[in-house]
Amino acid sequence: MILRNTGLRRCTYRLLSTKNKELESSTNTNHAISTKQLLYTTDPSSPGSIFFLPHGTRVLNKLIQFMKNQQIKYGFQEVVTPLIFKTKLWQKSGHWENYKDDMFKVVGNDLSKEEHHGENIEEHEYGLKPMNCPSHCMIYAKFDRSYNELPVRYSDFSSLHRNEASGALSGLTRVRRFHQDDGHIFCNMEQVDQEIKNTINLIKDTYDVFGINKIEYYLSTRPEEKFIGDVETWDNAENKLKKVLNEATGEGNWTIREGDGAFYGPKIDVLLTDAFQKKHQVGTIQLDFQLPKRFDLKYVAEDGTRDNQPILIHRAVFGSLERFFAILLDHYQGKWPFWINPRQAVIIPVNESHITHAIDLQKVISGDIVNTEKSISPLTGFNFHVDVDKRPETVGYRTKDAIQRGYSYIIIIGDKDIANGTFAIRSRDDRKVFNKTSNEIYEQFVELEKSYK
Repeated sequence: MILRNTGLRRCTYRLLSTKNKELESSTNTNHAISTKQLLYTTDPSSPGSIFFLPHGTRVLNKLIQFMKNQQIKYGFQEVVTPLIFKTKLWQKSGHWENYKDDMFKVVGNDLSKEEHHGENIEEHEYGLKPMNCPSHCMIYAKFDRSYNELPVRYSDFSSLHRNEASGALSGLTRVRRFHQDDGHIFCNMEQVDQEIKNTINLIKDTYDVFGINKIEYYLSTRPEEKFIGDVETWDNAENKLKKVLNEATGEGNWTIREGDGAFYGPKIDVLLTDAFQKKHQVGTIQLDFQLPKRFDLKYVAEDGTRDNQPILIHRAVFGSLERFFAILLDHYQGKWPFWINPRQAVIIPVNESHITHAIDLQKVISGDIVNTEKSISPLTGFNFHVDVDKRPETVGYRTKDAIQRGYSYIIIIGDKDIANGTFAIRSRDDRKVFNKTSNEIYEQFVELEKSYK
């Protein structure tokens, strides 16, 4: 969905050139933290693709689940769409003409050996999807639509592929395979303002959860060369976005990027500044009159007319989840807040005689007590990542190691704790120890997750 045209790509490369040392330092920092916390890895067999390890996958899944919960409030319905489509779809959408050099091509098995050497190879050539908008247009077009259904909002978290130049690849921030909190809204002209305002509000609220409050907005306008549609339509769309930006962020609180729009419409790019004053492009809002026309999307209006074309809004809040993951690594320096921490708590038994009690405690405070009659875990509920460190090392050594690994809470269990039914718990950043029951610890964890602390 987020499309980087030629103009924006040149701008990005200039940014990479001027900020090369800073980006290299950031990538090295991310790699060092990931290595220590076992978050992700890469391999030359698939350049630009990330292997998320178990702990990194926990963080990624938390980000996705967080956004799924927010999108429900705004009326989005999640869909899952195919990874590859035939060339003719990308020709219909305009991506083949304007974006094919940045797409991965695949030849399907429906091509015979004879045809392979003929002229009809394009009929059997596929493209790995670099964005979800065409497939969401296809879903919209499968059914008759009425004005009272609008806005129709689809979200999609399936993986995307873009054939980035190898020299542009950089850690998590610039990859070839990535995930995105992708969303598309089909609405009428009267609904555009509110939908964009809703997205800007969600952007503000989301970044605030992570303690990132410095946000910059840019309006990217019609590219000089590669664009589809007529100039008048583009001008109307750009004026619409200017009006909404003034209302949602305040006049003068955004900047124009001339010629950096997507080939199908103007867009609002969102840049945030993290705790180390580094800027990152993340969210986007794009207004599109072209794809609904190319896919002949219609709806029945209140007066019964059937030849009414919806407007398409492309939007993302995190943008690339891989890039946002990298931003959070920099932002927190491995000290994850409890709710998103892949290592939320560790229990340290004083010696071997306490291990059984430690495992029992683990089941309670992780929310993972299994009913003896039913071994299937419930579909919903609060579950936490709690480990037991059974190594034959001193308590001091294991405590220090737990702090270095980034556990949010450390719980010590010994004879006195077992006798009293309370356990010594301390946070990663505070040496103060509290004695709490297993249920009190669990309720504390529930409250931390509820409040995104």
